[in-house]
Amino acid sequence: MAKTVLFIEDEAALQKSLGFALNNEGYEVVSALDGEAGLSLARAQKPSLIILDLILPKMDGFGVLENLKAGPETKDIPIIILTNLERMDDVERALALGAGTYLSKSSYSLDDLVEKVKKALGDA
Repeated sequence: MAKTVLFIEDEAALQKSLGFALNNEGYEVVSALDGEAGLSLARAQKPSLIILDLILPKMDGFGVLENLKAGPETKDIPIIILTNLERMDDVERALALGAGTYLSKSSYSLDDLVEKVKKALGDA
């Protein structure tokens, strides 16, 4: 069965391109455009991995992350943060809340991101 990746990101173009790249690698991609939708999808779908932006409408990524790590059914899902926030305190806060990996959008190509996902899921 294909591993599911939930991508919570409000930039539709990025969602499409990364979703396409992950589909090509055999992953099933579920997308949400805001934090609230992402959180409810995570609870309903229990994905293998979550890629989470921090700057989101309705509920920011920090709120989503806190909720995911507090829920018994979602606390063990690995989370990759993919954001434009590059301040050290944002990085430290996200990692302290339980994110496994913190990536800056400007520093990574689609291929790099796909590799990070494979690695996080033990497929690399």
